[in-house]
Amino acid sequence: MPDAQYNEFIRNRITELRLSKNISEHRMSLDLGKSGSYIRSITSGASLPSLKEFFRIIDYFEMTPTEFFAPLENDDSLCYKLIEKLRQMDEDDIEKVATFLSWIEK
Repeated sequence: MPDAQYNEFIRNRITELRLSKNISEHRMSLDLGKSGSYIRSITSGASLPSLKEFFRIIDYFEMTPTEFFAPLENDDSLCYKLIEKLRQMDEDDIEKVATFLSWIEK
């Protein structure tokens, strides 16, 4: 995926998450300790957050980087489907899968 598409994804994802929490760009900017137009400058494409600020934004939404980028995954891929099944398993079942994987790696 070219840089421009990643940049657009980040801008759109921040907007999507912000709207899902019913938070204005101005409020989110202030909550992050920035000027009132900080998030607007990101979502409009005028700038991108630094890596440090990007992680602060992800933390603001109380999610992991994996969760932030999850929409980029191909939902139809076998790997994605397996990961989703693993996420639904309890620790005992995950241990069984790990044992099986180590067995077939030999």
